[in-house]
Amino acid sequence: MIVGTAGHIDHGKTTLVRALTGVDTDRLPEEKRRGVSIELGYAFLDAPDGERIGFVDVPGHERLVHTMLAGATGIDHALLLVAADDGVMPQTHEHLAVLSLLGLSRGAVAVTKCDRVDADRVASVVREVRALVEPTPLAGAPVQPVSAHTGEGLTALKQHLFEAAARASEHPRLHDAFRLAVDRVFVLDGTGTVVTGTVHAGTVRVGEELRLVPGQRSLRVRSVHAQNRAVQEASAGQRCALALAGIERDQIQRGQWLVAPEAAMATDRLDAHLTLWHGEARALRSGTPVHVHIGSQSVMGSVAVLEPAVVEPGGSALVQLVLREPAGAWHGDRVVLRDASASRTLAGGSVLDPLAPVRYRRTPQRLSELQALQAPTAGERLAALLRVSPQGLELRRFAAAQGCAPGLAAQTLADAALRQHDGQGEHLLHTEHADQAAQRVREALAQYHQKQPDELGPDSARLRRLALPRLPEPLWRALLAREIAQGALQQRGAYVHLPEHGVHLSAVEERLAQKVAQPLLQAGFEGAWVRDLARDAKESEALVRVTLARLSQRGELSQVVKDLYYPTATMVRLAALAREVAAVHGGQVLAAGFRDTTGLGRKRAIQILEHFDRIGLLRRVGDVHWLRQDSQLFREAPL
Repeated sequence: MIVGTAGHIDHGKTTLVRALTGVDTDRLPEEKRRGVSIELGYAFLDAPDGERIGFVDVPGHERLVHTMLAGATGIDHALLLVAADDGVMPQTHEHLAVLSLLGLSRGAVAVTKCDRVDADRVASVVREVRALVEPTPLAGAPVQPVSAHTGEGLTALKQHLFEAAARASEHPRLHDAFRLAVDRVFVLDGTGTVVTGTVHAGTVRVGEELRLVPGQRSLRVRSVHAQNRAVQEASAGQRCALALAGIERDQIQRGQWLVAPEAAMATDRLDAHLTLWHGEARALRSGTPVHVHIGSQSVMGSVAVLEPAVVEPGGSALVQLVLREPAGAWHGDRVVLRDASASRTLAGGSVLDPLAPVRYRRTPQRLSELQALQAPTAGERLAALLRVSPQGLELRRFAAAQGCAPGLAAQTLADAALRQHDGQGEHLLHTEHADQAAQRVREALAQYHQKQPDELGPDSARLRRLALPRLPEPLWRALLAREIAQGALQQRGAYVHLPEHGVHLSAVEERLAQKVAQPLLQAGFEGAWVRDLARDAKESEALVRVTLARLSQRGELSQVVKDLYYPTATMVRLAALAREVAAVHGGQVLAAGFRDTTGLGRKRAIQILEHFDRIGLLRRVGDVHWLRQDSQLFREAPL
């Protein structure tokens, strides 16, 4: 269990931690000289059952609330301090607001410096404190009068902490991907760069690789300390120090995260469920500039209120936070907002989606997705999100945003979803949405056949644009394959049509098709031009062009560029060679490699590769052609 102190400046936070643990958390010379905390301090207390309780001691000055927030995220138990001689002060209110908006419901209140006042004054402050916390999540928390100098109340306070630690259950994110919010960086002789922070999720072990977020830098864990002890692994809910290999002190800073590679991500736009502090005088509206505190980072941003239109004091809403620089954030992370001048705490809540969209953020569809993301477990969120996502979702992206491994999120997924693997991950589509999508495809094809009765059908890429332009391509290919396997659709080459539709040739076209069949095959990898076929066949060039176009519409020929045709048998051979090149180059079909393998010139080789891109055998990313491993185009020679 990690205990975080809170309270007004000079209310005895550091003194009380020292009385409880024997550790002076003021370590900086300036802190010693001025007698006030400036930076976060850390201490530990051993419980009778062998567990070790960690303390995060925070500064109380109003100008250091950002430092207090860096330490408060990730604590399990709040310890709010109120001095008996001062009573409730301004930073008492703000620190209590921070604790409440972080969702902390476990805690206690210590009325300190009781040796300086009489019993009536202590009783009055106790009543004042109970009234103060009544409308907050800490309502009903024990209030313990103490004195660090005389020892009054310390035994009772320790006992409360020991009992709270004993009652603590397994951390809810213990089995998620590892994440640590960095709040301190230093160098130790003989060890190198060391970072400390609270483990928000998962487990890390010596020798493992982590990612520094924001960023993509990989780092190896050299050694681990958890709760101030040298260990082989550290887990969620512990204070942790990691010695890192391959990085200098000035290359990492407070606010960054160390994250397991599968969950490494950063965002500059996130959707959240937010509550405006009940003590605020005005409603929160879209466009409000704010300081956004998440993990141990503080970043400027602005608020876009999604639903309702404004957030009244004490009310809650769905909002989008637009950040001025990237930050690490995952589903369920607590976020606190302060005003633009950093003079008061405004609101707090939890992240719903760290990969929020720029467009369509207030549509009914998007709002239903955000409602689904409020389900209690990752598996339930996945199932609920699939039910309201007509475009499906990508499991690896979902799992990273949730901060868990893809397999963990899919454990509770029913087999009622259309699934498709590609090189980037697994795409999912609920069966209900897949059936609706298939119906739209059939309707689009019926309209196409009605308007273009002389064509076999559109190619698969064009059909997607006509029927389901927003459906991710991997899911489109899976849907198309399912419909073809079920007999609802038919495909010839790259062209898709309804089973009852076909392109029929006239007698003249049939005669001409037979006449040019052999020259087309003999043309080999260079292909045959309309003008050459017409000249050799002693036929009208216009008639040959029309006939070849109709054969292409039937899926019997492929037109690579205007007037350049290849028979399917040749395309099967070319596709096989493209697959061979991809196998040698890790899935890439390089133009030079394809040119050399086929013996073609560079221009013709590129024309063929671009045709393969269009019909879905390859996909182009920048200047690279990647083989679609699941594509069945030109797998077998025609019968």
